[in-house]
Amino acid sequence: MQNASNPSSSRRSLTAWPLFFLLLLALVPGAGCTISYGEATFQVVEGVGEIQVLGAFANADIRLVDADGNRVARGTTDVTGYWRVSAPAGQGYRVRVSGDGRRQESEPVDVFSAAAFSAQAGIEQIYVTGAITGHELEARDGSGALVDSGTVDAQGAWIVRTLDVAANSFRVIDRAAGVASADMDVSAMEGSLPDQSFYSGQVLTEGFNYITTRDGTTLSAYVTFPAGDPPYATTVSYSGYAPSKPGEPLPLPDDIEPFRETVCAQLPTVCDAPNHPAGQIGGLFGFATVGVNIRGTGCSGGAYDFFEPLQISDGYDVVEVVAAQDWVQYGQVGLTGLSYPGITQLFTAQIRPPGVAAITPLSVIANTSASTLAPGGIFNDGFAFEWAQNVFDQAAPYGQGWEQARADAEALEGVDTCAQNQVLHGQAADPIQRANENDYYVPEIVDPLNPSLFVQQIDVPVFLTGAWQDEQTGPHFATLLDDFTGAPVQRFTVFNGLHADGYSPETLAEWKAFLDLYVARRAPIAPPLYDLLGPFLFEQAFGEQLPALPIPFSDAGLYPTFEDAKAAYEAQQRLRVIFERGSDPARLGMPTDGFMLEFGAWPPIETSPWRLFLHADGSLRTTAPTIETESASKFAHDPDAGQRTLGGSQPFYEWAQPAAGNALVFESDPLNDDHVLVGSASVDLWLKSTADDADIQVLISEVRPDGNETYVQAGWLRASQRALAPDATELRPVKTHLEEDAAPLPAGQYSLVRVEVMPFAHVFRSDSKIRLEIGTPGDSRERWRFRLLEYPEGELVEHQVAHSLAHPTSVVLPLIPAATAPIPLPPCPGQRGQPCRPHIAYANAPGD
Repeated sequence: MQNASNPSSSRRSLTAWPLFFLLLLALVPGAGCTISYGEATFQVVEGVGEIQVLGAFANADIRLVDADGNRVARGTTDVTGYWRVSAPAGQGYRVRVSGDGRRQESEPVDVFSAAAFSAQAGIEQIYVTGAITGHELEARDGSGALVDSGTVDAQGAWIVRTLDVAANSFRVIDRAAGVASADMDVSAMEGSLPDQSFYSGQVLTEGFNYITTRDGTTLSAYVTFPAGDPPYATTVSYSGYAPSKPGEPLPLPDDIEPFRETVCAQLPTVCDAPNHPAGQIGGLFGFATVGVNIRGTGCSGGAYDFFEPLQISDGYDVVEVVAAQDWVQYGQVGLTGLSYPGITQLFTAQIRPPGVAAITPLSVIANTSASTLAPGGIFNDGFAFEWAQNVFDQAAPYGQGWEQARADAEALEGVDTCAQNQVLHGQAADPIQRANENDYYVPEIVDPLNPSLFVQQIDVPVFLTGAWQDEQTGPHFATLLDDFTGAPVQRFTVFNGLHADGYSPETLAEWKAFLDLYVARRAPIAPPLYDLLGPFLFEQAFGEQLPALPIPFSDAGLYPTFEDAKAAYEAQQRLRVIFERGSDPARLGMPTDGFMLEFGAWPPIETSPWRLFLHADGSLRTTAPTIETESASKFAHDPDAGQRTLGGSQPFYEWAQPAAGNALVFESDPLNDDHVLVGSASVDLWLKSTADDADIQVLISEVRPDGNETYVQAGWLRASQRALAPDATELRPVKTHLEEDAAPLPAGQYSLVRVEVMPFAHVFRSDSKIRLEIGTPGDSRERWRFRLLEYPEGELVEHQVAHSLAHPTSVVLPLIPAATAPIPLPPCPGQRGQPCRPHIAYANAPGD
């Protein structure tokens, strides 16, 4: 015991103690060193004014320290390893967990202040508005995992898409600003259908309106009424063009203009015409019309994304809101439109809105990828990319040009809906970027966009038309015609011609009859002033006055009741094929005239595959080659062909002859009688190349007895994507276009490469010849261009096509036996959309 009364002894003792402890610490391993922590296996969820820890040790000691290592909070995890603690906003926090002989520390984490921006949960999406332009935002799920990030646009907006609802709650973080949104739960598409009161509670009036969809987005709509009292038979057109743009008066012929007031009393559409053709025509035909802009376009809210699930559910909501109006007859509507609004009908009707009575899709596609975007696996960077870019550009804020005037008009009324709806438009999804990121068919991306996989679900009457030479969407639509297995009534009209020809006199007359029967539920009737105004309207569309044809089944003497007319309509065969439109010299090239054949199905059951073989002398024969040694012809890849299109202008084009050495041409002997071909065809090439891949175009034409040559149809294929799909047939070599099925051409060997010729219908007259041209894609469509393979600059790439006993290249054509043409050979040019040129013999280069 120390002597407390001896001061010097006490001082010595106090001096010795620090030395003692220093010695002791030196002898104890690890004593005095910084405590080390391992990498965290737990998760830290950053939040507003708090931190949550998931998956730490059970009942462990846990601390929150700031950036300087000072303890901010301490506690114990529960049996699941969970801990939650409040903390002031700041950066650089760390979480330390100790227990069971383990020590772990998180990476630096932040605690946030509440964000001033708005983050709204939708259906599998989050909409952010009012954020700081240029800031990087993060979206994190309930476990703290990063699910998306992006930069705030000039409108202060950002959208998070395709969220996994199973990931629980979500929050949006602006780390640079030190703020975050509250936690929010997004909804799943499944189970999102509102109660009927959601639809019936919305009221639409004549003129400009907004329709509210299930996620709260408002879509701009324009409504017109016909003369007379409601209820009205009603049609809806839904697209990303400008169908909701407020209407304007239609021009009238000079001799009728003085009577505008009288005309408008009978046809109000003349003085208030919708900004979409189906609405204008429907109004003149006596229907109430509704034009609706899809989300992210016009004055509609949200952001554009090519046929995303929300756009499809919006279509359902649009139909049900319109059908619920007391001015809509029978509580059902018809869907109308050509091209874009034609395609939207397929997507909307597949989910079966009860308010749809019938659909009338005109000039549509069958398979988004193979039809137009990448026929044969080769990108169409002509029309397909141009259209996608145009729609994307117009989906920008005020991108269609009419929105500002509407926003200004609303501002005078104290309303800002159109203006506010522009805020998210800058978040449109870029379809060109998405396409360029996927060189092959990716099922999880493309299947939902492929109508051929879902039109079987459509369960209402369908009226569809399309043209074989359609310069925009193309002729592949016909491969869809046998897929409408759920539709109780099907009526298909197909023809030679162009994209807009669904609005030609003959097809419009039947369109009116169809809508009368299945939407208005009445016997077809001729609309007021139809004979007077019809020719004028056709002149606006086609450049020449054309007669308004009688409405089918409108003769009350022959069809006195609705039931009589409907029975007669449904007694027709499903498929009507019109040949040689434009052949009347009195109105050459117009979408009129020609002759018709009808069939019960597509492809016609009467079809007989007709195979012709290629021979060394450039002939096409029904007999296979017998040359036992290798025999082939070759052509050089033309790197510039892909960007060349048909020249001239509609309804006829200039069609270039292939340069020497850049193609192969094979011709049949003159035919002994008419040969009617209807359907798809297959060119079965035995191909060898100096490269490991090849872009191939095949083109069928008719060498006529008058010395001219008429274009019939073409097909395309990237040879590496030659793998056949399970549904391939002799006449239609369907491809998978899957990356895992792609294969290079083997060096020095022939491979069977079957090229699909797109659907067509054509009569090869007696004494004509079948001509097959094989070359590089290009010079074959007015608006299609092809992004060809790129070979080393200056390298000569040659492709060889065999015609030998071992490798018998052939073409198989869809022949309708015994069918003939009842009219004379058309003039040259004389078939709408089909170029005609003087025939010139072509010499093939022999293979190596």
